[in-house]
Amino acid sequence: MSRATKIKIICTINPKFCLLCIHNPTCSELEKYPRFSKLFTEKIHRLTPLPNTFNIKNTQELIQKLNGTPLLPCHSLASLDITNMYYSNIPIVETKKILTEILKLELVNPQAQQEILKWYDIITRQNYFTHNNDIISQYDGIAMGAPTSSLIAEMFLQHTEEKHLPHITHKHKIINYCRCVYDILIILDSTHTNIQQILKDFNTLHPKMHFTAEMEKDKSLNYLDVSIHRTPTHINTAIYRKPTFTDTIIPYTSNHPAHHKTPQSGSYTTDWIPMA
Repeated sequence: MSRATKIKIICTINPKFCLLCIHNPTCSELEKYPRFSKLFTEKIHRLTPLPNTFNIKNTQELIQKLNGTPLLPCHSLASLDITNMYYSNIPIVETKKILTEILKLELVNPQAQQEILKWYDIITRQNYFTHNNDIISQYDGIAMGAPTSSLIAEMFLQHTEEKHLPHITHKHKIINYCRCVYDILIILDSTHTNIQQILKDFNTLHPKMHFTAEMEKDKSLNYLDVSIHRTPTHINTAIYRKPTFTDTIIPYTSNHPAHHKTPQSGSYTTDWIPMA
């Protein structure tokens, strides 16, 4: 990693497309980058929304997917975890090629394609962070916590899934597959394959991706905040809390901002309603 005393964002895009006030003296350089990242994310979602074929957004979607899965006594539960999928491991050049393909498939006009790819270059060059009052720039990868980071990571992951998963699913006869960020849930036929064979194939998908696996114990598996129990014909679910869970939330009468306190009740509702 290299250090820099000053970071500049240079807007090379046609001014009518660039909505940032890059030359605004009242706005620091570090404040401009998140704004630019947010604009890029909004534009991508509007022009080329990701298919999210294998993604689950929350517990409700997970429960719905599990309830719709036919289950036999020979089926087993397992989970995979992408252990080194840090933002510094997302291949920038390869993901740009993926974005270019997506823009062409979505029939985005050539001018807009050029603008979006320029935005991508600007954003991925600003992959810096602060440490001990120094600004440090990564050699590769995307900025931790930036509005675009999760989007760019999803582009890479979903492209990898679309390219390789049909073959792996057919080869191992995987019954169900879903992913939330870097946590993967699999239902497999234990008479045909096992999790170690599946793990071996997943670990050959890409040099920057390494997976670990966990198999069910006593027909149960904890995935995200759900405890999944398998019976011969169906799946039962319950709320799972880690041993460190304290059940403590911010009091509503505290001086914290309202947007910090309100989502807490929503998360409990999201958890409890599907389990009822």
